[in-house]
Amino acid sequence: MLTPRTKLTDIATRWLSLWNAPTDWRAFDALHAEYFKDFSPAGRPATKEGFAAGLREFIAAFPDAQIRSELMVADDIQSRVAIRWSAFGTNRVKFLGVGPTNARTYITGIEIIEIEMDRIVKRWGEWDISRHLNQPGG
Repeated sequence: MLTPRTKLTDIATRWLSLWNAPTDWRAFDALHAEYFKDFSPAGRPATKEGFAAGLREFIAAFPDAQIRSELMVADDIQSRVAIRWSAFGTNRVKFLGVGPTNARTYITGIEIIEIEMDRIVKRWGEWDISRHLNQPGG
């Protein structure tokens, strides 16, 4: 039997793996509650669909990016997981007004997700994508 903390980190690990192409969109749908709320929507709707659109944009821009968890901390009382991640990816289409640069870019971020009944209901995220934004033409 999984402990509550292990169950939370398992869900977070499966969630983070969705960021790697090809994405299993059925798994994406199954992991997110219909009432999912994105507190870092980056100008998109703060909904499940809005977050999926942002993820599609990221994957299209960096199709070879492989996200790696650097640190994961679970709080089983609040049912939240904090994830520090990093990735290298080659920019293949315009992203955030820059590109395609065809350059390998290092990207990092911190995500916090809240889970209810094995589904992600809330997300907060902060990314450092400054290396991409500082490419020539950026």
